[in-house]
Parts: sequence; structure tokens; C-alpha cells
Amino acid sequence: MKKENLIGYIISITLILAIGILSINAVSIYQKQTNQEKRLIESTVLYVDDTKVMVQDKNHVIYTFNAKNMQVDIGDELVIEYAGLLDKNRSLQDGKILNYQRMTPSVNKDGIPNDWLDDGIFKDYYQLAYQKLKELTQEERIGQILLVRYPDSDAKAIEALKKYHFGGYVFFERDFKDKTEAQVKKMIEDVQKKANVPLLTAVDEEGGTVTRVSSNPNLVSEKFKSPRELYQAGGFDKIREDTINKSKILKNLGLNLNLAPVVDVSTNSTDYMYNRTLGEDTTKTATFAKTVIEASKNTGVSYTLKHFPGYGNNNDTHTGSVLDDRPYDDIIAFDIPPFKAGIDVGAEAVLVSHNTVENMDANLPASLSPSVHNLLRNELDFTGIIITDDLAMGATSSIDEKELKAILAGNDLIITTDYEESINTIKAGLLDGTISQSQIDKLAFRVLAWKYYKGLMFENHK
Repeated sequence: MKKENLIGYIISITLILAIGILSINAVSIYQKQTNQEKRLIESTVLYVDDTKVMVQDKNHVIYTFNAKNMQVDIGDELVIEYAGLLDKNRSLQDGKILNYQRMTPSVNKDGIPNDWLDDGIFKDYYQLAYQKLKELTQEERIGQILLVRYPDSDAKAIEALKKYHFGGYVFFERDFKDKTEAQVKKMIEDVQKKANVPLLTAVDEEGGTVTRVSSNPNLVSEKFKSPRELYQAGGFDKIREDTINKSKILKNLGLNLNLAPVVDVSTNSTDYMYNRTLGEDTTKTATFAKTVIEASKNTGVSYTLKHFPGYGNNNDTHTGSVLDDRPYDDIIAFDIPPFKAGIDVGAEAVLVSHNTVENMDANLPASLSPSVHNLLRNELDFTGIIITDDLAMGATSSIDEKELKAILAGNDLIITTDYEESINTIKAGLLDGTISQSQIDKLAFRVLAWKYYKGLMFENHK
């Protein structure tokens, strides 16, 4: 190669490299500018302290910002100017609040705060629910967001209900043991008669290893089979038939909410949750979720998808905390589709597990994590009722102010065994400003709308 050609070649290569470097730098500068671009978000303050603020936007997504000494109160509606990008899956945002301004609270023609409204499954009953809410005392409003384990005697159950006005009771195997059909009906009718607002009457009747009702041969001739047994015996037709039959029996007894089906994906017989699942892959488990929810409609019994965002191969949260360290993308690909399938055909309730899902929120159990609830509300478009697993379970029992964390995370309904502790914690949170009365009112409003949707409320039958 001639000397002059070699020099030209070197110059050309140098220019190409220089342009490439400039392009890369330009992209980096552009990305940096994009990430620092000023943006606005309209939101409601859920929590504030000296170092951070938690807000919920119009799409019911919860964000927490670092913010020192913001002069705002819980319940304030704000327009926030911030720099950076928001991430629904982060427990604390990298974005920085630059400025904020209070908005005048807005309501619709019926006086309902607009940030309570959505185009959701219960929307046709919001007006009735709001009218009912206005009739309730503070005690009754707090009570509506609690689903309480039925006490160990009927007399105690009635006494507690008259004092605390729970949203509902959860019945366990001990509550049905050796009773006749007539005795069970009377037990449930007696508490319904004492309720100022009709009760959710719930039970875990999954079939297989969890059979609260059908363990009693006086009530059901044989125990309900597990999802896996049903599928192996007759596929999804058998599951549909079982759901309808089960619903008839539960409704006849006075039970209106089944905390089932388990739509966790498990194909390994050594998994803790395996015997309670379909035991099949994601696609078949999604069809299972869809089949149960569709079959349950118009039976008078609501069904609950659990345990969001998917239990996987994790250990038992009844006995202690459990860390789920699976990759985020794996959970989205393998565990979420059954929940989405059930939601798409009208699931009214989803129960959230106590697993700590490291790649969604490493600091809190899923049941208390805003990031996990953001996924359910925003990515899966779920507008129904979000329910915690029982806060008395080992994974959450020792967490301070767990009821307040459950409310701030985005739950509508809290399952609790120690109802007096739960109520005292909520009242203390209202007094010290950790939560607001408006937050309690919104949740009670949503539970009431569900009860109207379910046909429990007298006004709905006029």
C-alpha cells in the first residue's frame, strides 16, 4: 500500500471512531437529559414524615419519594413536579421532587371524591355505597375493612360484632365440627341478624388438604377433592362441575365468600404448596383460574384468586418469614398469567401472600408492599378487592403496625385474628396522623360497593 493511501486510511478510521464516540456521548447526554426532564403527577398523599412522602396517582399506583419536611397532610391532593423517571416496581423512587402545589379536592355529581372512582367491576354501585358510607360511624367504617376469624364461641362472636361492626367473619374447620346443617345455618344467620351492615361470610374450601366445611360429613357426604384430583379425573369440565356444586352447598349454609382457588403454579411434588394447586404448568393453571371464576358467577358465592403474586416453591408463611428470591421476569412469565386469566373474566377478589418477593420489594412481605400492589392494580388492571392473608401468620405477626402498612400498601380488606389489636392499631394511626380518616373511608366505600355488587345489601333488592 502506498504511503499516502495508508495515511488516508488511518484518517478515515480515526474519523469513523470519533463520530462513533460522539454518537455514544450524545446518546448518553440525551438519556441523562431525559431522566432529568421535569414532569408532573397529580396524586393524593397517603403518608408523610420528615424524610419521605408516599402518594397515590389517578391510576391507583403508589409512589414513595425522598422529600424532606414537605408541608403537606395526609389526604392532600397535590400536583407534584419532579425530575427523573418513575418506576412502579421500586419501593423508593430515584426521582426528585422539585415543587408541589395543593389542588382543591374534586368530587363527582354525587359528592364522591374523584380519586375514589374508577371504571371498575363495582362501578355501578358506587353511588349506593357512598350513601351508605355517610350513615356509618367511625367504628363502623373501621370495622368494614376487617375480615375477622370467627371467635371460639357464638356468644363471643355476637358480642364482638355488636361492638366492632366487622366487615365479615372467616370460618374455620372448628366452627363446623360435628354440627348439623341446621346448626351451621343458625350460627351464620345469628351473626347476620346482629350486623348493621350485611357480613361477608368467608371460608377456605379449596378441596383436598384444605376442607373447612366438607371435613364434616353432616354437611357434605365426602370431602371436596383437590384441583389436581379433579383435573386428573375429568379435566376442566370436572372442575367447573365441582365449583358449581361447591357454591350451592356454601350458599345453602349462608357462606358467601370462598377464599379459593389456589392459582399458584407448582409442578414439583416437593413444593409446600403443590398439593393445594392444580399441579400443572402456567397455561393449564391459567385455564383453571378462568374456569373457576366463570363457573362461580351467579352462584351467590364469590371466589378469591390466591396467593398473589404466586407462591412458587417457597416454604410455609404460617410459621415464619419466607424470602422468594426468584428473578422478576420468571415470576411475571410463570406465576402471573393465572391471576390475569381470572381477573379478565371478572374475579372480584385477590388474596396477597406474605412471601417477601426480593425482586419486587426486599423489605416487606408482598401483603404489605406497595410495589406488589402496583403490579396487581396497574399492570393487571385489577379493580376488585385486594385482601391480605391473615396478619396473625408467622411471616407478619411480629411486624409493628402491620395493619397500617397493609392499608398504605393498597389492600382493601385485612384478615385478622386479633381484631382488638388491629382496631387499636388503626385508631392509633388515625390519632397520630400515620393514616387519615379519608383512607379508611375509601376502603370501607370499596367494601360496601362489593357488598352491593354481591346482592348482600337490602337496598339492592328494592
